[in-house]
Amino acid sequence: MVVPPPTKAVLVTGAARRIGGEIARRFGAAGWHVVIHCNRSLRDAEALAATLPSAEVAQCDLADSDAALALVGDLAARLPDWRVLVANASLFEEDGAQALDRGIASRAWRVNALAPAIMAQAFLAQARSATGRRVIQLTDQKLANPNPDFFSYTMSKFAVDAAARMLATRCQPQDRVYRLAPGAILPSHDQTPAEAERSHRMNLLGRRTGAGEVADAALFLATAPLASGQALFVDSGQHLLSQRRDVLYLAREQE
Repeated sequence: MVVPPPTKAVLVTGAARRIGGEIARRFGAAGWHVVIHCNRSLRDAEALAATLPSAEVAQCDLADSDAALALVGDLAARLPDWRVLVANASLFEEDGAQALDRGIASRAWRVNALAPAIMAQAFLAQARSATGRRVIQLTDQKLANPNPDFFSYTMSKFAVDAAARMLATRCQPQDRVYRLAPGAILPSHDQTPAEAERSHRMNLLGRRTGAGEVADAALFLATAPLASGQALFVDSGQHLLSQRRDVLYLAREQE
């Protein structure tokens, strides 16, 4: 077991790769002790931890509510200054408005909605930090710009967004709950790099939003003097458009 130094700590769920990994690197570079959560990507998580000044790996399946709560309880007991929970882990599986897949819906609910909500509750109740605690819940720009694709995923993101807003109204005065809504950032589902390059520019600025921008936003929310409950979009204006389908499919239609 890693014994962290008495410094400010952050837990980033789903942090072994992709956006979560970028968030972990950004906090690590800023002097935080980073707890890198993973499920199946243990080797990636351990490799990332080895590159950070102060880090440890926590492995559990967030679909298991008891395991998710046990993780929070363990960290709360060990970390003397656990300031931030970044709820980034998410399942992104394909189904649609005309054919909801009950298996996909069940997995999306447990991992994308239930786990971050109960972990946030436990974190706000148990974590120790003299400066106050902050929950940063990653949602999705499509909550402001909904389309029928990835139906169960989107429903789960609406649910956890609502949970974060409700938690923000009941947390202690020194605590904060924020929502961070990225747009299309990295290739997802079955996209090729070329498809991602086209689809990820379907926003008001006509540019690709970088994972580093999401990481910068997460670090900003960890320390910024913002009122609890606010949402920050990092999507080059994508949420301001009306898009009838996911950009993955819009780009394929254009091609």
